Amino acid sequence: MTVPSPGPATTVADDAPDAGAALDVPDAGPRRLPGRRHEVLYFALRNPKVVGAAVVIVGLALLGLVGPLFADHGPNDYAGPTMQPPSGEFWFGTTMFGQDVWVQFVAGLRSTFLVGILGSVVAGVIGMTIGFVAGFRGGWVDELLNMLTNVVLVIPGFVVLIVINTYLGVRSVPMQALYIGLFSWPWVARAVRAQTFSLRAREFVDLARLSGVPTRTIIVREVAPNMYSYLFMTFVLLFGGAILTAASLDFIGLGPTNAVSLGLMMNQAVQWSALHLGMWWWFVPPGLGITLLVGALYVMNVGLDEVFNPKLREM
Repeated sequence: MTVPSPGPATTVADDAPDAGAALDVPDAGPRRLPGRRHEVLYFALRNPKVVGAAVVIVGLALLGLVGPLFADHGPNDYAGPTMQPPSGEFWFGTTMFGQDVWVQFVAGLRSTFLVGILGSVVAGVIGMTIGFVAGFRGGWVDELLNMLTNVVLVIPGFVVLIVINTYLGVRSVPMQALYIGLFSWPWVARAVRAQTFSLRAREFVDLARLSGVPTRTIIVREVAPNMYSYLFMTFVLLFGGAILTAASLDFIGLGPTNAVSLGLMMNQAVQWSALHLGMWWWFVPPGLGITLLVGALYVMNVGLDEVFNPKLREM
């Protein structure tokens, strides 16, 4: 299991509004965001890492969405002769059972993106909620939530995922994403909590408190918008981590039983000795797809750090 990165290097100070402007205009922080977004978009389009990674990710996503629509048979249907190498009829060849590897690949891309999105959303919502509340409220609330975070953090998540997948018997892509999300949020909570600690002492937050604005509104309108770059990069890291974890579970035979995934394709290729039989077309496409997707997400995260951090930008 891949240990998630401790978080992007971008600092809150790059996104925080000017304190003096906040005192003159109560909502000065949020009003600066539209201009900030245009600035970020400008530098993002000039960053080759972000553009290149986005092309790879969007291309694979479109392939997973559109590819199955042009297939006249399912990924597990017997489409033709067995053990056929790539050809004009079968672009990625066939398996030992006559299944079309191309159809399995595009269907596996769809499952991979689905588990990545759902897993990262679950982990992000839990981690950010706990991090914002703990960092903003402080006191016994912070101690309680911090204790919960530390407990989940020391639990061997991958082992627990194996046990859950083995004994619960629920093997669907959404359930797999839910399991992954429930054990991937602690580092997010700790990172967001640390950033929130820094922001809650700013003048524009104090002004919102004196104005009688509820805590939830302050977090949503004042604190979170000044961390949007950090939160977006966190989602990218969670996305890649969820894909790697799901692929690991699929590879050891604990993937969904009612769907096809890239990790499950590699598992089947290993089980039926595709490497020894010279059937490279069975395991290379799913392995290359996972590598391209996770690698592109990593490169995008590095590029986004350069975009959001003015000190790292290339003019």
